[in-house]
Amino acid sequence: MCADSGDRRSPRVSDVVFTADFTSETQWVAGRSWAYPGGGPTNPADDKLDHLTADPAYSRSGTFRATRRADGLWDTGLLTTEGSAEGFTVRTGDRLDARVRLPVGVGAWPAIWTWRDGGNEVDVFEYHPDNPALLEFSNHVRPSGRDLRADAISPGGAVDLSVTFGRRSVVWSLNGKRVFADGRGVGVGWYASLIVNLSVSAGRYHPHPDAATTELSYTVESLVVHRTAHWPPGV
Repeated sequence: MCADSGDRRSPRVSDVVFTADFTSETQWVAGRSWAYPGGGPTNPADDKLDHLTADPAYSRSGTFRATRRADGLWDTGLLTTEGSAEGFTVRTGDRLDARVRLPVGVGAWPAIWTWRDGGNEVDVFEYHPDNPALLEFSNHVRPSGRDLRADAISPGGAVDLSVTFGRRSVVWSLNGKRVFADGRGVGVGWYASLIVNLSVSAGRYHPHPDAATTELSYTVESLVVHRTAHWPPGV
């Protein structure tokens, strides 16, 4: 039965508006982001040993790598839609789904997050293998967050993550089950670029890699964004 003009519950449809192709140089920019001072390549004030690199071996396969440098920093992989030819941004109401295989090595700091104009940050997830069963979820737009412990979370394990950037509540799901709704949201008109990266902890908040570790990695097996639209009355 078609909705008429008086039906406020107009049907909605969710379309995939973004499917990550990490090899695409029009979707993603590698090795720089204005979330880092001056666009990078380093960010020591955020307790990171990162030295961003555009080398495709560090990010373009969907496996994000970090390797130790002689100067004590680590070459690290980062991709962002910020400044890309397509310029994709997530916006209020979007849902991001990702399948991630978590890293094993202590010192690894993987994340999927959003960024624009010095803020607009929502962390789809962060992870530190020294807390092997814990994922970190954060909304920095309207500050809130949760540290989630679950048996499904482990070094080297794969997890399915889903985040809806709601106006009044950002909602996280793990392996198809809702695990946190922050009741804060991102408000109307929010939008931001995507960042996928692997950082390396410098030791202030989480242990840095031990001296024998020379490489770290994690993999984003898939990432898609859905956008919900209202069907017009009568359709």
